[in-house]
Amino acid sequence: MSVTFLPVGPGTLLVELADLDETLVLFDALNANPVEGVAEIVPAACTLMVRTKVGYAADGALAAAILSRRPPPGTAPPENTAPVIELPVTYDGEDLAEVSRLMNLPVDEVIAAHQALVWQVAFCGFAPGFAYMTCDDPRFDVPRRSSPRTKIPPGSVALGGRFSGIYPLEAPGGWQLIGRTDVPMFDLSRDPPALLAPGQRVRFVERAATTRAPAPQPAAVTDGLRVTATAFPITLQDEGRPGQGGQGVSASGALDVGSLRRANRRVGNPSGAAVLEITLGPVRLTVDEPVTLALEGAADRAEIEAGDLRVPVDLTRPFALDAGETLVLLPPARGMRSYLAVRGGFGVAAVMGSASRDTLAHIGPEPLVTGSVVPLGHASAGAVDAAPSSRTALPAAGEVVEIPVTLGPRTDWFDTDQVERFLTQDWTVSPLSSRVGMRLEGAEPLTRGPRELPSEGTETGAIQIPHSGQPVFFLADHPLTGGYPVIATVHPDALDLAAQIPPGARIRFVARHPFAPIEPEAAP
Repeated sequence: MSVTFLPVGPGTLLVELADLDETLVLFDALNANPVEGVAEIVPAACTLMVRTKVGYAADGALAAAILSRRPPPGTAPPENTAPVIELPVTYDGEDLAEVSRLMNLPVDEVIAAHQALVWQVAFCGFAPGFAYMTCDDPRFDVPRRSSPRTKIPPGSVALGGRFSGIYPLEAPGGWQLIGRTDVPMFDLSRDPPALLAPGQRVRFVERAATTRAPAPQPAAVTDGLRVTATAFPITLQDEGRPGQGGQGVSASGALDVGSLRRANRRVGNPSGAAVLEITLGPVRLTVDEPVTLALEGAADRAEIEAGDLRVPVDLTRPFALDAGETLVLLPPARGMRSYLAVRGGFGVAAVMGSASRDTLAHIGPEPLVTGSVVPLGHASAGAVDAAPSSRTALPAAGEVVEIPVTLGPRTDWFDTDQVERFLTQDWTVSPLSSRVGMRLEGAEPLTRGPRELPSEGTETGAIQIPHSGQPVFFLADHPLTGGYPVIATVHPDALDLAAQIPPGARIRFVARHPFAPIEPEAAP
């Protein structure tokens, strides 16, 4: 099979190969001889998702450069000499009997075979620290459960397809559970936090479970900005933590990056400093010392309560809040998310290089709820920009918003009439949406064939089509890999606007280009 290059966006493409071995051989070759302009490569079962640096395009020239690094077909992966990590497992999984039936082996022989193998980490994804481990015993090509579980406990050892994996966090999943381990797969007190990375080797050993020491709890914050009331949890967000794909961690970060940067610039902060990302409202905030604030994004109505006074806030300028006063943010008439910056920033520690809260991975500062306090940072700041700023027009419930997309990488999984339906039908934003993804509802769901897609890298803005036929539009906290075909990917320039589309509004997707694989450019 030849290499196929599939479009994802202006700065991302998907390289499709014949199988896992060819994928890993090319991955090793690209790491040994990097292509100029490549920022990150996310390996998966039969694909590599390649992201470029700013200023570099995911085009035919990039495809040609990648192709030039490809070893001859049939090249075996280099011998893996990495030390073997032993992981203790208690074999008491709920699906052990079913796996025994599927493998046509007694349970004790299933356990013995699982322990006899050396498993190699092929790639990471799904959740931080979740490693897809493969082996050379075909008996362990075990099908997933017909009905996925809604909750799988952390530490569960499981089989799915030709892979073995360990769930690092409580999560839904459809793999067959055969046991559990008390060794944490992802621990922020380690460097790096993920225990397993691509290329590492693992042997499972049977051992009684041990008790894991409880994680140390952070000291309570007593002074700073206080949340006295909020309708939804508030998160701290900055520009995110890109480049952590090897540990199964997506970039996260502010959903509306433009509003984040504008709010920071207006109070003299570095444009990427952490701010509060506030969903809808109402919200009431107070402070223990005088501060200078700026609001961007959806916020359109606010007032300051000072004793018996109620003072409207001019949101086109930075404004002051004195100790003991309360800032009241009312639900915006348009848009979805507001961004509050404080001069000097917030005093929160970076986790893996970012202060963003990843709500899927549970990385970063805890979400703020009623009663929470976040410390002030008092960092050096530049001049405040007091000139009135214009407010961007945002969508409201009931309105139709046109969002540009790049068709691909899996548009060819859908018949022409289904692609036409995707592009001509309005899709209503469901209230069942979050920072992970936006669920969309259409009068006519999309249909596709019964094929199953091996897990592959997904980009922010990816529009997956699950079996229901109702699209899921991935936002900043999405999983690094996914197993449903992506019919299109939202153009990066439209992500800020898309993040502001509230429930009840409708989206109409507009294709910027027809779908076609990317052809490598010939050398000049």
